[in-house]
Amino acid sequence: MSIRIGIFGYGNLGRGVECALRQNADMELKAIFTRRDPKTVRILTEGVPVLHADRASDMKDEIDVMILCGGSATDLPVQTPALAKLFNVVDSFDTHARIPVHFANVDEAASASSHTAVISVGWDPGLFSLNRLYGGAVLPDGKDYTFWGKGVSQGHSDAIRRVEGVANGKQYTVPVEEALASVRRGENPELSTREKHTRECFVVAKEGADRAKIEQEIKTMPNYFADYDTTVNFITEEELQKNHGGIPHGGFVIRSGRTGKDLENNHIIEYSLKLDSNPEFTSSVLVAYARAAYRMYRKGDFGCKTVLDVPPALLSPKSGEELRKTLL
Repeated sequence: MSIRIGIFGYGNLGRGVECALRQNADMELKAIFTRRDPKTVRILTEGVPVLHADRASDMKDEIDVMILCGGSATDLPVQTPALAKLFNVVDSFDTHARIPVHFANVDEAASASSHTAVISVGWDPGLFSLNRLYGGAVLPDGKDYTFWGKGVSQGHSDAIRRVEGVANGKQYTVPVEEALASVRRGENPELSTREKHTRECFVVAKEGADRAKIEQEIKTMPNYFADYDTTVNFITEEELQKNHGGIPHGGFVIRSGRTGKDLENNHIIEYSLKLDSNPEFTSSVLVAYARAAYRMYRKGDFGCKTVLDVPPALLSPKSGEELRKTLL
């Protein structure tokens, strides 16, 4: 039996989920929900209904897992707890500082309704979180370092576009090269947030908008830009589409640790990603965790989870026997 999937939100992430489902034979796209006029939305999958977001409850008995594709700034804090009352859900909430609060809100809703919710799924938070856990468990005497980019952050770009007076925008996260090189040399530097990354914003302002106010609001935005050296560049829509039309990203998780009687031996664990399309890769991770969410639900494992709580084998369509034979 196929796992019946709903997509809530049809932007870059929602389109990526639709494509990823085509690569997973044990899953079936059941419906797409949008806040736009459904008649204006064109999708890739024939025969799948596009419904207004307000009609999600009509499908609560026909969808096994709802994959939420909204933004972390204002969408998911409201949508995930609300939809967890009706469905098993997976989201990509990526405001790291707010994850504990989001978890508590979703856990209350999912537990009360006997559903399974997996939040903060993607590559960071997500796959990078797992690698930080593995590294720290294996090398307890050491330090974690995470570098992102250079690439487009969907969450930060979404936050820019929500600033009053902004018509469009993209944000690049850029590692500080000397900081990255120092970590790779095993020097274990003490690095502040500002010393590890810079943020570069390309903004299309609405006609007549106060650019100085826009720049100030971006640079002082808590949880997004306030702790970084941030550059705001104002450009035209044409320049944005021509020079910044893609959505690449990537990054590195590095654990630098020591072992031995006198901690004389040094070790470096490095995990890296290089992504042509940030949303398509994130979508692929969401789909894998949708499979896990459904399996956990079938076992009666209700409430909110993160990637740290999900057994790896539940992500794969292969049986335990196949995994032991081919991967161990």
